[in-house]
Amino acid sequence: MTGRLQGKIAVVTAAGQGIGRAIAEQFLAEGAILHASDVDAAKLEGLHAADKTKLDVLSTEAVEAYAARIGKIDILVNVAGYVHHGTVLTTSEKDWDFSFDLNVKSMHRTIRAFLPGMLERAKQTGKTCSIVNISSGASSVRGIPNRYAYGASKAAVIGLTKSVAADFIRDGIRCNAIAPGTFRSPSWEDRVETLGKEWGSKEKALEMFVSRQPMGRVADAAEIAPITVYLAADESAFCTGTVMSVDGGFAL
Repeated sequence: MTGRLQGKIAVVTAAGQGIGRAIAEQFLAEGAILHASDVDAAKLEGLHAADKTKLDVLSTEAVEAYAARIGKIDILVNVAGYVHHGTVLTTSEKDWDFSFDLNVKSMHRTIRAFLPGMLERAKQTGKTCSIVNISSGASSVRGIPNRYAYGASKAAVIGLTKSVAADFIRDGIRCNAIAPGTFRSPSWEDRVETLGKEWGSKEKALEMFVSRQPMGRVADAAEIAPITVYLAADESAFCTGTVMSVDGGFAL
């Protein structure tokens, strides 16, 4: 029995931990030829069947060189991101610029670098190629307190996704976004610790994160990976420009 991504060439950014790691592991299990990257190459250890590369998605030169080395691909998954905590009054221009550079412009860099090869690949295979961008429920989907720069940048990811989908819909390219709710990851655990120190109680911080999830729990990163597989696979060939919520009712 072959996997749903058998033989498909895939690139996943920020594959060292959290959502990116879960997606990378699921892609390997589904038979993909995986190119996994992360700004911290040590975090890629354990992805034995993958081509592992240190990549700073903030560098246009590095992204272009990476794409030139890999060549034509079937799947691009953009995961790299950063959660800034603050309102408009506590967000500096540096905070704003970094949030948009990492959360949005990094996707512009990777899509621009890989898309020409994906267009050729679609013509060669006669099948669609898939771009999946990780957005967030905290975006144009829903406003969240103290997520000013993050929410704005993740809303921009949704706009970017729909624009790419519209521009290349007749050329064999599909582009979709996933909007997760709150999920467990090393970066989320760091936010819980930081907020717990600020509030004087880690339990209070955990309670806040859980309380905003209608299902009453925080998700595991592995719960987002199957939706990514679906959007990357041929079975979703009629699906483009969508925002798939995997959020435990967060958007309700």
